[in-house]
Amino acid sequence: MRCEVLTLFPDMVLPVLGQSMLKRAQEKGLLEVRVRNLRDYTLDRHQVADDAPYGGGAGMVMKAEPIFRAIDALRQEYGGALRQEHGDDLRLLLPSPQGRPFTQAVAEELRDERRRLVFVCGHYEGIDERVRTGLAPEEVSIGDYVLTGGELPALVMIDAAVRLIPGVVGDPESVLAESFADSLLDFPQYTRPPEVRGLAVPEVLVSGNHEAIRRWRRKEALRSTYLKRPDLLRDRLLSEEDRRLLDEILNEHTNVC
Repeated sequence: MRCEVLTLFPDMVLPVLGQSMLKRAQEKGLLEVRVRNLRDYTLDRHQVADDAPYGGGAGMVMKAEPIFRAIDALRQEYGGALRQEHGDDLRLLLPSPQGRPFTQAVAEELRDERRRLVFVCGHYEGIDERVRTGLAPEEVSIGDYVLTGGELPALVMIDAAVRLIPGVVGDPESVLAESFADSLLDFPQYTRPPEVRGLAVPEVLVSGNHEAIRRWRRKEALRSTYLKRPDLLRDRLLSEEDRRLLDEILNEHTNVC
């Protein structure tokens, strides 16, 4: 997976890339990330990359020219300029609350992308609209809220996609069992000691009965999804076992009420 992060604030990105699984993925050659300072693509000696908005208003707007120059440099560097008539070797992504929602499916899509992913990180009050009209980046949203800039969403998307690459996570089965991997939330997890402040680990998890543990985990994943994100169960094709487990859950909660 090959990524470029275009930002006015590289120090918001670089420390995170040097930690945990992102660091290991790069060391293994499974992830390549280059962080580029958009100020390097300005032409004035003060490296001004933002200006006041036309029409007035609060805040500053990121200038279009440095972004255009950065993309031109990338296309020249990676040969995309020679193949623009037949498709671009770059896939431009713009973190934005106006974009399509970022989901596990999108993470899988990015993981399998053969083109170089270019994250254009906005800041301040936003980016000059001519970046959208001139470059047509894909807008992607990590949630219905506003952040200071696009750096954190870019890291979220990179992290979510990279951990799906075989060899990044130590135990591949842990990825398969996580929230949203099966369109369900994850089941509860416990570790030692067996009791903390009077709260005990469910007996089934220390029973050694692997089939009972598997069934309990599936049921609790369905329970969490039913209670916290019932929308994920709508129009979902359930297996016969899932239907039985969900009926048990519904009966249990009906009896409690």
